[in-house]
Amino acid sequence: MAGSANLNVMMKTARKAGRGLLKDFGEVENLQVSTKGPGDFVSRADKTAEALIKEELMYARPTYGFLGEEGKEVEGDDPTRRWIVDPLDGTTNFLHGLPHWAVSIALEHKGQIVAGVIYDPVKDEMFYAEKGSGAWMNESRMRVSGRHRLIESLFATGLPFAGRADLPETIQDLARLLPACAGVRRFGAASLDLAYVAAGRYDGFWERNLHAWDIAAGIVILREAGGIIEPLRPDGDILADGHLICANEPIFETFAKVIRQS
Repeated sequence: MAGSANLNVMMKTARKAGRGLLKDFGEVENLQVSTKGPGDFVSRADKTAEALIKEELMYARPTYGFLGEEGKEVEGDDPTRRWIVDPLDGTTNFLHGLPHWAVSIALEHKGQIVAGVIYDPVKDEMFYAEKGSGAWMNESRMRVSGRHRLIESLFATGLPFAGRADLPETIQDLARLLPACAGVRRFGAASLDLAYVAAGRYDGFWERNLHAWDIAAGIVILREAGGIIEPLRPDGDILADGHLICANEPIFETFAKVIRQS
C-alpha cells in the first residue's frame, strides 16, 4: 500500500532507528555478563534512537512539533501538528535480551492522531495506518479478530511493577477476567499490544497509566483495523491519562463490562 508522504517519512525513519537498535540489541547479550550492567547502555541506545528519529522527522517537516519519551517537548511553528514518538517501547525486554520491543511514531493533527507506525525490528513487522486508509502489516491489510465469545478470546494487559499504585485494581481485573476467557498475556510493550489487537492476534487489551508516546500510533492503527478503543473510565481521555480499553466490536461490550467493574 502506498501511503502519503508523511507516512513514508515515518516508515523510513522507524526502519532506520530500528536498524541501529537491532545492532545495540545484539550487544546487550554480551553485556549481561559485565559487572557494569547493561542498564546505562540501554538508556544510551534509547536516547540515540530518539535523537536519530527527531533529526529525520524535523528535517523532513521542520515546522511540526515533537513529543518524545526522552527529551523536552518541542513546540513547532505549526501548532496544529506534532510527532509523538517512543524510540524504544519495551525497554525492560530489550535490557533482558527479550526480542519483543518496538519503535513507535505517530502524527497528531489538531488533537487527533492521523497516522501511526509501529515497527518491530526483530521480526521485521511494520504495522501502520492513516486515518481513512485502513491498517496494514507489511504488505497485508489488517483486521481485528472476528471472535465474539469471551471464553474463546485472548487478552493482553500490563502488570504494574515497582510499587505502582494500580496493582490492586489490576489484580481485581484479572480475578474477574481469567475465569471467563482463553487467556491473558503480558508481553511488556504496549505499542505492540495495540498492534496485535489490530492484527487479530489478541482479541482485546486494557491498561492503566500509559504515556501518550506508548499508545498514540496504536490508537489510529487499531481504529483503522476495525477495533474499538475507549478511555477505561467513560469520562477519561486516553492520551492525557493513559487508561484505555480496546477490543474487536463483537466482544467489546462484554469485555468492558468485566474490566470496568473496578
